[in-house]
Amino acid sequence: MPPERRFFDDFMGTIREEIARRRTFAIISHPDAGKTTLTEKFLLYGGAINLAGSVKGKATARHAVSDWMEIEKQRGISVTSSVLQFEYDGCCINILDTPGHQDFSEDTYRTLMAADSAVMVIDASKGVEAQTRKLFKVCTMRHIPIFTFINKMDRDALDTFDLLDDIEKNLGIDTCPMTWPIGSGKGFRGVFDRERNAVLTYSGTEKGTKEGEEKVIPMDQEAQLLTEIGEDAYDQLSSEVELIDGASTPYDLQLVQEGKLTPVFFGSALMNFGVEDFLKHFLKMALPPGARDSDKGPVDPVETGFSAFVFKIQANMNKAHRDRIAFMRICSGRYDAEAEVKHVQSGRVQRLSQPQQLMAQDRKVITEAYAGDIIGVFDPGLYSIGDTFVAKGTPEFRYEGIPTFAPEHFARVRQVDTMKRDQFVKGIRQIAQEGAIQIFQEFNTGMEEIIAGVVGMLQFDVLKFRLSSEYGVEVNLDVLPYEHIRWVTSPDTDIMRITGTSDMKRVRDMKGNPLLLFVNPWSVGMVLDRNEGLTLAEFSRN
Repeated sequence: MPPERRFFDDFMGTIREEIARRRTFAIISHPDAGKTTLTEKFLLYGGAINLAGSVKGKATARHAVSDWMEIEKQRGISVTSSVLQFEYDGCCINILDTPGHQDFSEDTYRTLMAADSAVMVIDASKGVEAQTRKLFKVCTMRHIPIFTFINKMDRDALDTFDLLDDIEKNLGIDTCPMTWPIGSGKGFRGVFDRERNAVLTYSGTEKGTKEGEEKVIPMDQEAQLLTEIGEDAYDQLSSEVELIDGASTPYDLQLVQEGKLTPVFFGSALMNFGVEDFLKHFLKMALPPGARDSDKGPVDPVETGFSAFVFKIQANMNKAHRDRIAFMRICSGRYDAEAEVKHVQSGRVQRLSQPQQLMAQDRKVITEAYAGDIIGVFDPGLYSIGDTFVAKGTPEFRYEGIPTFAPEHFARVRQVDTMKRDQFVKGIRQIAQEGAIQIFQEFNTGMEEIIAGVVGMLQFDVLKFRLSSEYGVEVNLDVLPYEHIRWVTSPDTDIMRITGTSDMKRVRDMKGNPLLLFVNPWSVGMVLDRNEGLTLAEFSRN
């Protein structure tokens, strides 16, 4: 075999091996189900952090690693998706921790576009909640595997069978318990691992800040189990295990990977019960990066050269540098920091500037990365969410666009100090380019009249806070009555000649596209009836 051929085969073999060890997943849940705490415990086991800080910071007076924005630390909630990478058991794991609050669901939606699987965290005392249902729908649209972690077993929980029933009825997916809890609240003794046919108990986690010790007791060691968990808990566990063996859906890896069956695990992220067991099972079941759809057909992760798409843009992660980072999901091949790539949307060929991997807002500069990895690159203001990058000299294609959610709340944004005009325009543009808000201008006016549109009202608070803390600009927000938005998609329509209704407003977005805002939903149909040939769309694609 010629040396060049051997080198190529070795090179492709390395790429294949590296991609096969990648696992990229998003963590989703209703607010306060313990998603960010679970993320921290994964990092603790992966050696990425030495001491996990309770998210609320009461017991340990620390903030969560993935909650880096000032407002997140103040309110104890995640408002922006955070990207974390660590190594565990031979796998390279990329976690996307998402906001649970419904007002930030658009950021979560975009993040799910970059994930290969999802971990759904459910509060054991509440079961399936509203936001979990919404996010679950997004996962099913993408047909990605969903793994369920029922959290907070250290608190009084609903009946275990009722929790599984709740998931099946509310979400329409079959469940297969992989572990089973022994008690809950103060009576929580540990979990039973069905695959190992053994009970797992935990000690020395120091309120969950340390990994602690796991004790594995096989079910046939009756005397030891009675000593460890007590007679009542043992009798209850024995009868429940018999019941689930006969009544639950059998485990089928194929169905899991098709997103039709969710393996269920129980534990307490706060107390570090059942977390590592879940992580080990997850890594065995979750898929490495697979082919992704583009306008030229599916893109193979190994055989195609480097390609990636932007799913998130974040300004001012480092306030000292006033930077803008574009987060990219690498979908195929190997990324080499020295190689030139093509930005498909603009046609520009360039080296990506300052490629880095992130641990929330901490970064390390990288020289290479593989399909499945999430990297951040410096954005000079040229990139948009949904943009595709390919290796220089390879055939061009575009990954599917990421839909923009239609805003449901609108407000006129006015600056308090008109002398800070430049900072105001720069701040509002940058925050809008991240996709956190959408901004519109009235027709025939400049940037002095700005209307902000958001999916949830809490985003207005974040907008005010960030303009003040990151750009030094104070603003007033006048909430407007509009609730419905439509993009004008008919090509030759003059928006000023549209015969409208009394509750209609003409605006344009940042790209100059014409839109109409309405107070009442029926006004949309009336305007379509009055203007022949007019077409309106509810979504815009990035």
